[in-house]
Amino acid sequence: MSVCNVKKIKKIFKPDPKRVITKAHIPQGQGRIEKIIARVLNLSDKKAKQTLDKVIADFSPRHKNILGSFGEHYNEIRSYIPKNIQINDTKRFLLGAYFTLEYSVQAAAFFNPSIIEHPDQSDLPKGSMRFIISFRSVGEGHISSIEFRKGVVDKNGDFSFDKVSPYVERATTVSNPVYDKESFFFKMAELGVKNEFSAFINSQLQEHFSLSDLKTVLRIASDKVNSDDAKTILWLAMSNYELHFKLEQKLSERIIFPCSQNDSNGIEDARFVRFIDDDSSITYYATYTAYNGFQIMPQILVTKDFLDFKIITLNGKFAGNKGMALFPRKINGKYMMISRFDGENLFLMSSDNIHFWPNVELLKEPEYDWEFFQIGNCGSPIETEKGWIVLTHGVGPMRKYCIGAILLDLKNPSKVIGSTVEPILSPTEEEREGYVPNVVYSCGAIIHKKDLIIPYAMSDTNSGIATVAVEQLLSTMLKSKK
Repeated sequence: MSVCNVKKIKKIFKPDPKRVITKAHIPQGQGRIEKIIARVLNLSDKKAKQTLDKVIADFSPRHKNILGSFGEHYNEIRSYIPKNIQINDTKRFLLGAYFTLEYSVQAAAFFNPSIIEHPDQSDLPKGSMRFIISFRSVGEGHISSIEFRKGVVDKNGDFSFDKVSPYVERATTVSNPVYDKESFFFKMAELGVKNEFSAFINSQLQEHFSLSDLKTVLRIASDKVNSDDAKTILWLAMSNYELHFKLEQKLSERIIFPCSQNDSNGIEDARFVRFIDDDSSITYYATYTAYNGFQIMPQILVTKDFLDFKIITLNGKFAGNKGMALFPRKINGKYMMISRFDGENLFLMSSDNIHFWPNVELLKEPEYDWEFFQIGNCGSPIETEKGWIVLTHGVGPMRKYCIGAILLDLKNPSKVIGSTVEPILSPTEEEREGYVPNVVYSCGAIIHKKDLIIPYAMSDTNSGIATVAVEQLLSTMLKSKK
């Protein structure tokens, strides 16, 4: 039984296997690649055109620029083509097609949503708010990525959603990103690279340097370099990268798909927050878990406009485990985060630098029977006059996940001043079946008018939206501590 009167809208977000992107499909082994190339080159021009025309007819309705993908993937194998062979456009695109595959980004799940206020609030009726919901999309091999949806909630709490485009496209990875030297070498030191070699590299770089600058200096220093150190430096650089979407791409067409070694197996559970800095500038951050198939790493995504994104590693002794969630502003001059770095309890982290997290204090341990196994957050804290609302998830018997909340003191968020004794949301009979049964989970909520809007996942498969009156929730939490 919920401690509050929860309303659920009728909209259910379900995985759609028709949402496909293109990826390179290049087998291992030079010999096999060269055999495929030879087979295609041996086709007559007429047969090659017939084959390419059929591929275009079959796949161009599913992609905005299928020939662009073929050209991109052709470039990945062109070094295997004998230099004395001239290739016409038909065979170039056909070769690209043979080294391309479709990947269904939502084949398995569409879940763990987070909601934020849209940067553009123009041309809306009075009392309405435009929002963005992010989702974790999961496809073949359980690879996770981030997708977006846009909608409006009006003054009466009624929701409408923009039509979803049939297309989905990956961002362009910026080929020569720029790094801040101070932060980069601080991260290098944390990775154990702080020696004469790193000092030399430091001396050769400007305050802001590009990836090509770094590679040039590494080549110059090749006689001084420890190969393991060089690999670590390049790994760090490639793990901090930039993405760009085209202005004409609709929000629902944009997908942030794994691009680095760190996140090769997934970008998991992004917790978005609209952050207001000391100068009143607004930046959208998302803390998430990067997974490479063997280990996890906390990272942060940064954007101003949902077109250009920076992917940045998080460092520091306590930047670990899953579920880090950033406060929407500094408190007492410091960045603050909710985390669960030990995998069981809630912690409060603080830092002078958003990239480095050296300080932590225990905030809350499991207290109620529905959370005895472990607790964590369900997104960034939400500011109210009576305190910071932090949605939490608790894990109880049979790995049942429920959503509750705690209230933190506004000026001293290390102090818990209220909590829900019983869950706000528990999986219903209709919601408990899925890829991971008996789970409701959220990565971030928002307040509109008098309601807290909670997008939430159902058993790691589908997603929905619930609302609860803010005053009722606050009253319930404060009563628990009297």
